[in-house]
Amino acid sequence: MSEGPPPLALRRARLIALAEAQRRRLAADVEPWRKPLSLADRGIAAARFIGNHPAWMVGAAVAPMAFRTTPLGTWFRRGLAALQIVRGLRNRRLQG
Repeated sequence: MSEGPPPLALRRARLIALAEAQRRRLAADVEPWRKPLSLADRGIAAARFIGNHPAWMVGAAVAPMAFRTTPLGTWFRRGLAALQIVRGLRNRRLQG
């Protein structure tokens, strides 16, 4: 005589045990990839930051010119100083 389907509680317990075994197996399979994926994730985050803040890249490219003694660097320094003076005066005017 054949029995019907297993009782619901027994089936539930088997499925929970199977899911636990699958989670452990998956965790063991993914563990070697954890470090490389973390590095790739940081690289993607850096690329997104650069894409969202292009002015930082322009500043990084232009900044060395401020320290050179070429005529262009001299004019760059003068322009930067003038910009800072104008901003300072504008901030003082707005404050008082």
